[in-house]
Amino acid sequence: MALEWFAPSTLIFSATLVAAFSGIPSLLSPPRLAARSQLLSVILMLLASVTGLAGALASLVTRHSTLFQLTWSLPFGPLQLGIDPLSAWFLLPIFGVTGCAALYARAYWHADRHSASVRPLTFFFGIMTAGMAGVVLARDAFSFLFAWEIMALAAYFLVSTEHEKPEVREAGILYMITTHTGTLGLFVLFPLLYLLTGSWLFPSPLTLTASPGLPSALFLAALFAFGLKAGIMPFHIWLPSAHANAPSHVSAAMSGVILKIGIYGLIRTLSFFHGVPLWWGCSVLLLGGVSGVIGVAFAIGQHDLKRLLAYHSIENIGIIFMGVGVALIGQTVGSEPMMLLGMAGALLHVVNHALFKALLFLGAGSVIHGTGTREIDLLGGVGRKLPVTALLFGVGSVAICGLPPLNGFVSELLIYLGLFHGIQADGGGAVAVALATPVLALVGALAVACFVKVYGIVFLGSPRSDHHVAHHEAGWQMLLPMVLLGVGCLAIGIVPGGIAGALQYASRSVLPDVVGQGGLLLSGVVPLMVLTVVSLLLLALMVLLGWWYRRLISSSTGFAPTWGCGYQRPAPRMQYTASSFAEMLIGLFSFALRPKQHRPDKMKGLFPASARFFSHVPEAVLELLYIPVLQELYRRFSGIRRMQSGILQQYVLYSLITLILLLAASYF
Repeated sequence: MALEWFAPSTLIFSATLVAAFSGIPSLLSPPRLAARSQLLSVILMLLASVTGLAGALASLVTRHSTLFQLTWSLPFGPLQLGIDPLSAWFLLPIFGVTGCAALYARAYWHADRHSASVRPLTFFFGIMTAGMAGVVLARDAFSFLFAWEIMALAAYFLVSTEHEKPEVREAGILYMITTHTGTLGLFVLFPLLYLLTGSWLFPSPLTLTASPGLPSALFLAALFAFGLKAGIMPFHIWLPSAHANAPSHVSAAMSGVILKIGIYGLIRTLSFFHGVPLWWGCSVLLLGGVSGVIGVAFAIGQHDLKRLLAYHSIENIGIIFMGVGVALIGQTVGSEPMMLLGMAGALLHVVNHALFKALLFLGAGSVIHGTGTREIDLLGGVGRKLPVTALLFGVGSVAICGLPPLNGFVSELLIYLGLFHGIQADGGGAVAVALATPVLALVGALAVACFVKVYGIVFLGSPRSDHHVAHHEAGWQMLLPMVLLGVGCLAIGIVPGGIAGALQYASRSVLPDVVGQGGLLLSGVVPLMVLTVVSLLLLALMVLLGWWYRRLISSSTGFAPTWGCGYQRPAPRMQYTASSFAEMLIGLFSFALRPKQHRPDKMKGLFPASARFFSHVPEAVLELLYIPVLQELYRRFSGIRRMQSGILQQYVLYSLITLILLLAASYF
């Protein structure tokens, strides 16, 4: 009986409850005890994180699957909660990233400096964590929607933390509108699932046939609802502003985890079906490719550090979609390597992106904490005063670019291998994957260019503004979470075989007939040992080069300024800016980015007046597509607004008429 207290299910459910109540001490404490109560909330959140990670890892190692059912009198049938390898896999970033973010917030958003906002911020952060865990544990439509709404509402209050700022209020409203638009998609998805199965409970994997008709409509509803939550293009419009305006540790949790809840919902829904048509996989692959390329192109044109990172989340969600698309196409053409490599690559990139994107957002928060701005063109030379932050941000930059020896390389390699197998497979899917392969390569190349820009301008060179010079490194409470995330990136990159078994089980829960007993093994199609050897050699080479470089500098006889291209007085303004560095690439993608330039008037005379040129890349999809369409709809349907008179009796009448119509429809 004592062992039951340490069962994976007990640990996970306990962690979810502790996370939900972790913000209570901070919320209820008097202002004079705000700092102590914040510390207690952080301790509870760390306890939830460690317990949840232990339960998730134990579930993956022991192949533990559990289903709990609560029978009640509600008309939606019984409530079910369950744990399987797929749920456990997504619980890893949920508890891992939120634990690191909670510790980070203790110094970044300390109660002494943010006395008015720290209590609701801490409370809703715990509620959001519990809501995300509840979504991946739900096994019926009612509990799924309940946890989904808790997560969505908590995230809204977190995004709106600094609601006194107009841009924050706008970001919160846009997030609220889009997240509930996605919920409307779930209101279509679950009734369609009920029509197919006759139950509100989730069916077992591969028990439904993906025939034309209702299954196809269900797939489109899932793609819309979960794609909107994941931030896939063109449903990404809420993501840049929400991530840019939220506190940095909240941005880390939203980008690293909340987006993955959309991925989880899509994968869970797709796991119900067998015999999927080719257009399902091609649609997911196409959305992933477009999101990857255009997302990173938008990132290159940004001047705001956090908005730049937000667009890279769109890019990486596109990479995950490409992996899922490869798996679906493999299921259609009957290619086991495509199914395994595509799904394993997508699931591994879920964890990898959570690690390095959370690291980058926390690194951006450290830069903002030390300089007071997130505008890239006002920064420069930050690495001299923030050396640890610069090193860890560099680790995250290499990882997100998919370069060895870090974790981003491993997951993208799996997707590449799945694409290569798809080119060799029979059927119409070969053309789709053949076109997708160079797209994935282009995404990686553009990501390298973007992070060369952001790292070089922010951390290298000279300060560009006297008002935003970095003064001090962050404290240990901010650096330790970043170190843990960086170690995770390095560990998966160097020893990918250590997570191969868990990844195998998670993929098996989606494709049990493919990755079953005696089925294809991940170690059989991916040279994991070769990856480890190459990564270790590359890491050793980097260490040797670094040691040699430092020795060379220390042995030099003197120092001199960098050659200034013949200028007698080089100034910080002569350095590359975010616009000048990215000008050529933005021009190549101007058909999608629609960049705007603000040029000065024509200069006249020998001594013209000072002038200024600046450019920016707008949110083209929102400003040029959604807003004009919504404005036109508003104009055309403005007459309907007369029904909204503000008279309570009329609203009661509307409800009565609706009820009569529904009763009449059910009768006939």
